[in-house]
Amino acid sequence: MKKLKLIGPISQVLTLDHLPLKGALKDDQLELIEQAGILIEEEKIFQVGKWENLTKQFPEAEIFELKGDYVAMPGMVDCHTHICFGGSRAKDFAMRNAGKTYLEIAQSGGGIWETVTQTRKLSQVDLAKITANHANRHLSEGVTTIEVKSGYGLSVEEELKMLRAIQEAKSLTSADLIPTCLAAHMKPKDFSGTNPEYLEMISTELFPILNKENLTQRIDAFVEKSAFSPDEIKPYFQKAKEMSFDLTVHADQFTVGGSKVALESGALSADHLEASGDEEIRNLAQSNTLAVALPGASIGLGCSFTPARKVLDQGGALAIASDWNPGSAPMGDLLAQASILATFEKLSTAEVLAGITFRAAAALGLADRGKLTQGQLADFILFPTKDYREILYHQGKMKPMEVWKSGSKEVRKTGGMDALKSGVR
Repeated sequence: MKKLKLIGPISQVLTLDHLPLKGALKDDQLELIEQAGILIEEEKIFQVGKWENLTKQFPEAEIFELKGDYVAMPGMVDCHTHICFGGSRAKDFAMRNAGKTYLEIAQSGGGIWETVTQTRKLSQVDLAKITANHANRHLSEGVTTIEVKSGYGLSVEEELKMLRAIQEAKSLTSADLIPTCLAAHMKPKDFSGTNPEYLEMISTELFPILNKENLTQRIDAFVEKSAFSPDEIKPYFQKAKEMSFDLTVHADQFTVGGSKVALESGALSADHLEASGDEEIRNLAQSNTLAVALPGASIGLGCSFTPARKVLDQGGALAIASDWNPGSAPMGDLLAQASILATFEKLSTAEVLAGITFRAAAALGLADRGKLTQGQLADFILFPTKDYREILYHQGKMKPMEVWKSGSKEVRKTGGMDALKSGVR
């Protein structure tokens, strides 16, 4: 047997084991092990059980003894972010709060194109450092797996720069970064052709390089009136599928149509869904495509939340992600946003925690994390409390005191509010 580590005693361990991928959850379904320990073998969970039993059964294990009360849960998974970007959109935020519309802001030089302009000015090295800074802040707050999109390059050369920067950032953080190509974010203003011509160019020229350099296995698109229509995006997705990419969709944010494309294309997830009606929710719930709520965008834009309660009650799978981006969701605090969504959509603690752990992992096609059970990655976080309900009760203000990633302790904080400094591990 390889070297073992034993962490504990822990007041409560929320394993999130034995919970289904789809449908509503009640808190009494949560597996809760009290006065517990977590036994690690290298990067994976070897066993979770009573502290007293584990210390006797595995006397050779290296002990990481905890003083005080803690609740452990799996490391959080953020399955939708845009943390690779340049510049700021504070001006947009102020204009929006002053009553300007999305279109008016875009016409005045703001919006996505403003971030594209700022991102294009940066080198790959600088983008990698910015991405790692964001990832390390997320990691310090308990997010151990982070999806990261491109989409602020909007040319073959600039999209490659972004995706290579995301790859480079992996060496500057212990968090797992999952890259996604969002070249279909909008048609760039400096492209003279039509929407279909832009998509054809990207799929023909960029996709083969993504495969050759193994830069991503995921393709995303913004299906919306201000971006690409369902008819325009279908051939793009078909080519992506033919080249063995997984698909995800920015769907039904302002108008419906995107979720239907997600289902027809067999996408792993349909993200946003703020505009989804009963028909869209019913069809999504009956599929294998996960719904991803992005409460950060609702808070940033002042619009309605994803109908998360309806998704779950219809039997669908719901993940919750931050949508951390410089425009509509600058907060980038997954736990706070999930707590707020729970209040407005009346989600149980079990539903929220599932949505930011194993259900979010499923939206990324990952089955090796999100639960504390044998064989899973040893990604877990420790909160300074003896009652798991306190975590959401504080609406994101309570932060983990310790973060463990792949069996290694990343952070030991004194106040629970410190941020990780960026840099090479």
